[in-house]
Amino acid sequence: MDVVTPALFTQAALAFPNLDPVLVQIGPVAIRWYSLGYIVGIVIGWVLARRMVQNERLWGGPSPIQPVDIDDFLLWATIGIIAGGRLGYVLFYDLATFIDAPMRIFTVWQGGMSFHGGLIGTTLAMYLFARSRGIDPWRLFDVIAAVAPIGIGLVRIANFINAELYGRPSDVGWAMVFPTDPERLPRHPSQLYEAFLEGLVLFILLWVAVHIWLKLKNPRFVTGLFIGGYGAARTFVEFFREPDPQLGFLLGTEWLTMGMVLSIPMALLGLALIASARPAAPTPRTAEDMQ
Repeated sequence: MDVVTPALFTQAALAFPNLDPVLVQIGPVAIRWYSLGYIVGIVIGWVLARRMVQNERLWGGPSPIQPVDIDDFLLWATIGIIAGGRLGYVLFYDLATFIDAPMRIFTVWQGGMSFHGGLIGTTLAMYLFARSRGIDPWRLFDVIAAVAPIGIGLVRIANFINAELYGRPSDVGWAMVFPTDPERLPRHPSQLYEAFLEGLVLFILLWVAVHIWLKLKNPRFVTGLFIGGYGAARTFVEFFREPDPQLGFLLGTEWLTMGMVLSIPMALLGLALIASARPAAPTPRTAEDMQ
C-alpha cells in the first residue's frame, strides 16, 4: 500500500489526457463515452454469444440455447444491467443520500452504478428468462459470463475518461493528477488497472476456457471462472483504488473497502462453482437438426 509523503506534492506526474466525457453533443442530446461503453459492450457481447451457441464443437453437439434466445435476451440483459446497477449503487454505496431524496434514484444520467448490483440484476434476468424458455439457467449463465468482460473493460475505460473512481495517492512513475480530484495529488490510474484485469485478462482467460478447454460442456465452470476471476481482480485493485468518499475505509481499518467486502465472497463462490462443475449430457438432436 502506498504511503503519502511530502514528495508526492512536488513530484511530476503524468499529464491527464484532455478527454471530453461527451463524445457527441447535438442540442440537448449528449452521447457520453460512459453510456457508449455499455452499449458497445452489450452489442459485441450479443454478437459473440450468438456465435458461441451456433458452434457445436464448443458444446459437443447441438447447443441447448438457440440464436433466437440470445436475440430475445438482449432486452432482458439491458434492463438487468441498468436497474440492478443503479439499485446496487443505492443500497451498497449511498443509501442515506437516497433515503433523503428518493427521486434521485432515477437520475441515472448523473452517475452512480454498481458492478455488483448489475451482476445481481443480470443474474435475475438470466434466471427468469432461462426458466421461461425451458433452458438450464447454468447454460445461459456460462454464455453470458464468457462475454461480460468486454462491457466491463469498456466501462472502466469510460471511468478513466470521466476522471472518476481514481486511485489512491502514489509516487509510481505513471501516477496522474485527475482534474476532478480536489486534493490534486498524483494517483494510481486504477480505472486502467481494472480495465486490464477485469476486462482484457479475464476475457482472454474465459475465451481459452470456452474455445480451447471446451468448458461449456461443464455447466457452471465458465460462470465460476468469471465470478472468481472478477472477484480476485477487483479485490486486488481495491488496494490501489480510492474508496468511495461517503463510505471511506470500513471497520476502522486503512485498507478494507466496500468493494472488497462484495468481491471476496465472489472469489470464493467462483472456486466452489469451478470445483463442482461436471460434464453435462449432450443435447439430443431434434428432427430439424438432422435435416
